[in-house]
Amino acid sequence: MTTTTHNPYWRRNLAVCMVGSFTTIVAMTLLLPFLPLYVEQLGVKDPAAIVQWSGAAFGATFFSAALCAPLWGRLADRYGRKLMLIRASLGMSVAMALIGVAQSAWQLVALRLLAGLLGGYASGSTVLVATQTPKDRTGWALGTLASAVMAGNLVGPLLGGVMPPLIGIRATFFAAGAVIFVAFLATALLIREDHRPPAPKAKGEAVGWASIPDTRPLTAMLLTGMLLMLANMSIEPIITVYVAQLVPDPAQVTMTAGVVMSAAALGSILSASRLGKLADRVGHWNVIVICLAAAALLLVPQALVTAGWQLVALRFLMGLALGGLLPCVASVIRHRVPEGMAGQMLGWSTSAQYTGQVVGPLLGGFVGGHIGMRAVFWGTCLLMAGGAAWNWRVKT
Repeated sequence: MTTTTHNPYWRRNLAVCMVGSFTTIVAMTLLLPFLPLYVEQLGVKDPAAIVQWSGAAFGATFFSAALCAPLWGRLADRYGRKLMLIRASLGMSVAMALIGVAQSAWQLVALRLLAGLLGGYASGSTVLVATQTPKDRTGWALGTLASAVMAGNLVGPLLGGVMPPLIGIRATFFAAGAVIFVAFLATALLIREDHRPPAPKAKGEAVGWASIPDTRPLTAMLLTGMLLMLANMSIEPIITVYVAQLVPDPAQVTMTAGVVMSAAALGSILSASRLGKLADRVGHWNVIVICLAAAALLLVPQALVTAGWQLVALRFLMGLALGGLLPCVASVIRHRVPEGMAGQMLGWSTSAQYTGQVVGPLLGGFVGGHIGMRAVFWGTCLLMAGGAAWNWRVKT
């Protein structure tokens, strides 16, 4: 267990981290609506190649971010979390501007890889907030930060659909880079960190995972973070086709599918800070088990819906349930590892979440294509129920 320390400036740090996380997540998701158009603008004409390059460009950032998250977390433990936030915000600002001057599809992919490599502001903010906030306010603070991250995921594609027609695709990237640069200035000037470098290990003393007496809680938290993202993303490949079976008017299919995808994010934004605050009172692990079980139950009627509005309502309720998971996962990790290892372990948690973002659509697409679209909901339900049972077993 860690000793409880907190920074007297933790509220101001939280506010700056929320703004910075929101802007960087908006920048990462901004290009979703116009990515195929940008790829075509860069000289790719074959429709199949446009899809392939678009998929590679979108996934590149999350791939490199997943690989680098533990490294940045370890460096944050050693040199300070504020320094990592400064690096991430400045790096993302430069990367976004460079994406706006790409001249070919491979340059776009390479620069998206660079953005993931240099980025990590949201995960770095989680480390800073988790380690600098009073123990009895950790759940609320991390929940509030998670709401800002989820809001970025929701607002990014919306702005991506509005800005290019107004100012052009390349100027949209420049604008995103400029906003992140403002976040860089706020981070450098306003955040105050009480950083204590970890004490040197004595010769023969265990380091890393070996220094943690019981690794089962950490393993459970890594799995839980992956399950959360998998549950959110598993329906991505099938949602439009599934909605087409529920909505009689073809002209309403894409709009309804967009509302379905946004409903879960909106529910999570509304519930994250409230569930985090509840977890501070009743226990973070109790909330994790309840949220996973509730999500599993809500997946059952999603496989049985007969109208689009029913799916929208159920995804919103599922978002409400899932909103408390990420702040509670971070809180459990923070309180189960030595202070000098919190960043590294939260970095591994971020990597697990990115893994869920990649595995979820792949698994959902495979199951939906070979077994049936409703089977995606049944399969995800079983995974979430299994996660709840395992967390309950480890907790007790």
